[in-house]
Amino acid sequence: MRSSIHIIFSIFFLVSCSTKENQKEEPQESTSTQFVFNSNKELGKENLSDYNFFRGKLAELSPNENAHPYQLNSALFSDYAYKARFLQLPEGKSADYHPTEVMEFPVGSILIKNFYYPNDFSKPKGKRKILETRLLIHEEGGWKALPYVWNDEQTEAYLEVAGATKSISWRDVEGNPQKINYSIPNMNQCRSCHLKGNKIMPIGPSARQLNGKYDYAENGEQNQLQYWKEHGLLSNLPKGNLPKLVNYENENAPLADRARAYLEINCGHCHRPEGPAKNSALHLMASEDNPAAWGEGKTPIAAGKGSGGLKYDIVKGNADQSILHFRMESTAPGIMMPELGRKMVHKEGLTLVKQWINEME
Repeated sequence: MRSSIHIIFSIFFLVSCSTKENQKEEPQESTSTQFVFNSNKELGKENLSDYNFFRGKLAELSPNENAHPYQLNSALFSDYAYKARFLQLPEGKSADYHPTEVMEFPVGSILIKNFYYPNDFSKPKGKRKILETRLLIHEEGGWKALPYVWNDEQTEAYLEVAGATKSISWRDVEGNPQKINYSIPNMNQCRSCHLKGNKIMPIGPSARQLNGKYDYAENGEQNQLQYWKEHGLLSNLPKGNLPKLVNYENENAPLADRARAYLEINCGHCHRPEGPAKNSALHLMASEDNPAAWGEGKTPIAAGKGSGGLKYDIVKGNADQSILHFRMESTAPGIMMPELGRKMVHKEGLTLVKQWINEME
């Protein structure tokens, strides 16, 4: 593995420095957890191609028979990056259905998420540049998160436990040029976002997120849960109506359902009773039915400067006086939420949540 010990030492040094800097600021809630990496333990394969997920040219992301594509009804915002997701299960094994949480995946399962930008967002299937691939690998001791960084030639992605920064430019759907320095998380950041209790867990592939249609190359459009069942990927799928999370981009869905779905996928993995931000007492899973728990009239517990001098997480009918809205529209470290995974404001998501708060009665 390329310079593994040097990279691991660098992460430890950077995390230590960051901790000292944060001590100078006023107290605020934290969703990060620090880890010490064991340089004697094999982390993962050096090259993405070594896993044999894809056939042909790697950048085409054409899955082999053992890698199955999927998508989520409501996807995490990551500075407008597109994602191509795949699941690989060990031969002869299947995931077990769960009605509320992510599926129960067997040891040996791998979740594969590729982040890319089309050159022109009005032509999403046109030329693109892949920046990173994140793997979640289920081992005997639990899940392991690994970041792989693609080279500029788009011929390979390499394991980089320290993460990376990549410059990327594109044209948005209105034809305007956009450019950012895209951040690829290090292993510590990957782990911290995926913590549930004291264990790393997947975030996206739940029944509610997978209960939607996908256009499969060989089968055409089909419900993903039914596809998983028919192809031996999922066991114990019940009959009848199944839980479903709405697509927050679907303007025909109820406004509250869309906003709650947005907050769940972007914030709920931390803001839940078992999440890293449990000390905030702000619970943003869409299944939470207590308005005070998701912020209505709730005073912050540990927001620090993230409160912006505002008094309540959500002020019904007034987004501009709501801490939730204030933190979503910021890109300042120590204020913005989510605190990892973005450098840009998600304009459409902010507009959605603002409208939801303003229309509360």
